Amino acid sequence: MAHGSKDEKVVYVGDSRVKKKSHQPLQPDYSSYPGKSEAFIPNFLLKEWMVGAVVLVGFLVLTISEAPPLGYPADPNNTAFIPIPDWYFLFLYQLLKYPYAAGNYVLIGTVLIPGIAFGGLMLAPFLDTGKERRFYRRPIASSLMLVSLAACVYLTVVSWDQYQHELEVQKIEPEHHKRVREAEKNALAGKPYNHPKPNDSVALVAADDPAMETYKKATCIACHGGELEGGGAPALLGVGDRLSKEEILTVIKDGRGAMPAMLDTATSAGVTEEELDKLADWLAKQKKE
Repeated sequence: MAHGSKDEKVVYVGDSRVKKKSHQPLQPDYSSYPGKSEAFIPNFLLKEWMVGAVVLVGFLVLTISEAPPLGYPADPNNTAFIPIPDWYFLFLYQLLKYPYAAGNYVLIGTVLIPGIAFGGLMLAPFLDTGKERRFYRRPIASSLMLVSLAACVYLTVVSWDQYQHELEVQKIEPEHHKRVREAEKNALAGKPYNHPKPNDSVALVAADDPAMETYKKATCIACHGGELEGGGAPALLGVGDRLSKEEILTVIKDGRGAMPAMLDTATSAGVTEEELDKLADWLAKQKKE
């Protein structure tokens, strides 16, 4: 560069600017890959919304076209009912049956063990930060996953087997089996079958009959309800459509299914043979009109 008077020209040789080096690669614009990428808003997001709307409409159509198979109303007096959670909670239900997770240690089974399990799932991305994606090259994480899955499957199967065994021992027919049988029967008869309501159209016959007092005296009311509506035992409304007088007497004397013989209980309560005969005759009259 030349220096002189004010009238002299200043001539620059070369360029003194130095280009800053950048090690961060520039992301190519999505337009560089036609058909392979697109803008998240609004293109991609709009497609997701459209798919979600179609799925939602499909669910709405199913719920409108087919009513849900609702169960029977809850009955707190039904002592024969065996409570059981939905299938996806069976493993926790079974866990609470073990001594170390029940009783005085119930907090371990309800809070500590589930908290550790679900907390581990939440912390897994932070604890396992390796770049390897092949499960056989991540032995610790893969082993924990397989052991947890095996434990859940085992506890679920054991819980269900115990539930089935308990039903067989107590000779109880599950409610969903009854609903299926009634739904099939109503479907063949051309009747609505999605909302079973047992005994909703059966009225008590001859409520002022003296046999009603015998019914209470023989302690039948404790299980079959004050209005024959059932409770700890099946309802007797409409029993005359299923059993004859002689069959009812046989059930009272010898028992049937989960019901024990009630003859000794009735006689010890002061019920005579004649009163039992009138009670059976009255129950045989309990029919649908």
